[in-house]
Amino acid sequence: MNTNSQGYHLQTDSHGLQKLVVQSDIVSGEVYLHGAHVSAWKPAGHHPVLWMSRESWFEDARPIRGGVPICFPWFGPHPTDSSQPAHGLARTRQWTLTNVRRCDDGAIEVWLQTSVDPFQLSYRVLFGADLILTLTTKLPPTAAAPQPFEDALHTYFHVAEIQQISISGLEGVRYVDRVPQVEEREAAGTVIRFGQETDRIYRNSVETAVLHDPGLNRKITVGKSGSRSTVVWNPWIDKSRRMPDFGDDEWTGMVCIETANVGSDAIMLQPGQSHTTQAMISVSHGSE
Repeated sequence: MNTNSQGYHLQTDSHGLQKLVVQSDIVSGEVYLHGAHVSAWKPAGHHPVLWMSRESWFEDARPIRGGVPICFPWFGPHPTDSSQPAHGLARTRQWTLTNVRRCDDGAIEVWLQTSVDPFQLSYRVLFGADLILTLTTKLPPTAAAPQPFEDALHTYFHVAEIQQISISGLEGVRYVDRVPQVEEREAAGTVIRFGQETDRIYRNSVETAVLHDPGLNRKITVGKSGSRSTVVWNPWIDKSRRMPDFGDDEWTGMVCIETANVGSDAIMLQPGQSHTTQAMISVSHGSE
């Protein structure tokens, strides 16, 4: 798995964390073993698609800010124990790299796995002209009882300017607005635009979301399966200043569209069952 001629190699970054770097004629990308965190994806002929904070921590006990963190087995604060980390335990776990394969078309397929008691997790990342992220959660047959979980592929996208972009596809979906307080809202009937802090959970949503970015003259399409929630987030000015691993002015260049199962869309597994959440991300020239 260290052969450069195959288009991938493991390397240790300047912080001491291992990541798999992939490079072929059609794509470049990176995934850390810390959190199975995808930190880069750039199809040939395009600008980088994922956003990373320049203030991100790269430490064993802390999550990476940007890219695609995996939120699991809860989303946001722990429901009963405030001492637990936000967004669960998977994003600070050390994952095991189990296989890497170069495909005939130049795409590179990566498999990782870990466990978050009582669940077993496997993650397939396909770096190609599209980025396909497949998270499978299994509850072993030896489990004593059914178990619920929440998950999210918390994808940060790089944009030219947050106030110029829009997101279509969710116009007809009810959502939970979490700013300034939690409030149920009816479907807006219009595309999403940004003029303030935005933190929304679109519930019972299987729709494809499309990010239109005229500044970069591109659109990013986020399809999904096994996901009943979509989260849309930008911290804006004040929250950016409160987050120590997020640059004060970085809110202008990013937006999150998260493929998720959270809140009332959480998954309940019976012993021996599994569930797969998949995000299928593509990018194309032209913002319309």
